[in-house]
Amino acid sequence: MSQIFEFSTRERIRIDEFLRKALPQKIPEEFKNQISNSKIRRLILAGAIEVNGRQIFRPSFELRGSSKIKLTFEKDKFFYEKQPDDIKFQVSQKDILYEDENLIFVNKPAFFPVEQTIVGNRDNLHDSLVDYLWKKNPDLKNPPYVGIMHRLDRGTSGAILFTKNRLINKSVSQMFSQHRFTKKYLALAEKKSNYKVGDTFTVEFFMGRISSKSQSGKWGKLSQEEGGDFSKTDFKIIKECRVENKDCFLIECNLYTGRTHQIRLHLSSKGLPILGDELYGGQCAQRIYLHSQELSCQCEDLNLHFKVIAPCDFA
Repeated sequence: MSQIFEFSTRERIRIDEFLRKALPQKIPEEFKNQISNSKIRRLILAGAIEVNGRQIFRPSFELRGSSKIKLTFEKDKFFYEKQPDDIKFQVSQKDILYEDENLIFVNKPAFFPVEQTIVGNRDNLHDSLVDYLWKKNPDLKNPPYVGIMHRLDRGTSGAILFTKNRLINKSVSQMFSQHRFTKKYLALAEKKSNYKVGDTFTVEFFMGRISSKSQSGKWGKLSQEEGGDFSKTDFKIIKECRVENKDCFLIECNLYTGRTHQIRLHLSSKGLPILGDELYGGQCAQRIYLHSQELSCQCEDLNLHFKVIAPCDFA
């Protein structure tokens, strides 16, 4: 059962920081020690917060001036921790696509998160990579540095880049922000009669989060005025194949931008939802058939040169 909590403040502060202080005043004493930053973040992302009548989805949203905060609080959902069905995985040498003194590329399996999530104590690729590098350098007194520069969805497999040196982070971030990073993916979509092998098409529109009180984040078309971010992907239908007793197209996806769920939403908008991607209209399958195949960059001024290709088990 939902409860409505209301707060007022003139403090200049992030909404997640404000709620971390204010929420314990509203809930029973026995639950106060269960409040965490991750639960506060989940509450905001679920659309349970309004500030001056406007729904807020960003934990970093800053309160300014006179702010009236309304919180729709559902105790059972707030304290519930979904148990993930992640695979067991530990990074080993065979998973390393390329490594030098600054960069390391890993072939991520499906069903494994990139980093720690709102479900605490969860195995993840970042922690596993730290362990791998520490075992390679056992004389280190502290865990080696591993920087997360971009992310893949838990269900997406393939190449992902991490940094090993904080000094390279600025250059890598510039590479991403200036769209100098070539990202190619492979996707499987159920075969449709109005498409054929060899067809190419481009999808571009502004997009943003459209889900509110749902634990699963969903993105959709939003105008720039509504807070949408520009997104663009080139697609090419490579071949026909049969997977899980379904006739499918193998589609190459070349990203110009890297928005959350971009390929999934773009293909769905063309009537070609990814097999297994039920959130965007795909048929039920053993996994979401999306794979990060290639990452490359040739930037003379940033002195970054690389190209890695991750083998795909469904191509």
